[in-house]
Amino acid sequence: MDILQEHGVSGAFFVLKHFVEANGELCKKMLKNNNLICNHTANHPSIASLSKEKIEAELKTLEDVYQSVTGEKLSPYFRPPEGAYTTEALKTVSDLGYKTVFWSLAWADWDNNNQKSPEYAMEKLTTRVHNGAVILLHPTSETNTKILGEFIEKMKSEGYRFGTLEELWSN
Repeated sequence: MDILQEHGVSGAFFVLKHFVEANGELCKKMLKNNNLICNHTANHPSIASLSKEKIEAELKTLEDVYQSVTGEKLSPYFRPPEGAYTTEALKTVSDLGYKTVFWSLAWADWDNNNQKSPEYAMEKLTTRVHNGAVILLHPTSETNTKILGEFIEKMKSEGYRFGTLEELWSN
């Protein structure tokens, strides 16, 4: 988050219940720095295998915890855990007022015990960037922390700019 702010870029952070409970002040700082805090479910289940009621419970539990901890409401965006979904699950999410966001660019950065080199990550990201790309980076990745500033500057130098989910959704 600090690297994003340093480079004048806002992010959208899709959070879980345990993150919010452990990092209330950080969530408040994210908001203060013009980032979005969005719903990724309370406990990270695949919504593709959940009933409508369980999906609703997952999203509403996170909403309630987030509001209790921060005094704020989550931004109306949802990213399904693992990218897994069904048409019925997406309808349930939509009926709850969320816009579902999928990524178009990612690399296997979530395994903290198997971090790739900065060179590997830069190659994976820079060779796949395109206009309108939604880039998924997990904030727990040490590699992402090492490359984020360089990646942002490289993309800017190539004429890209970093927009927001609101911009993307309105287009």
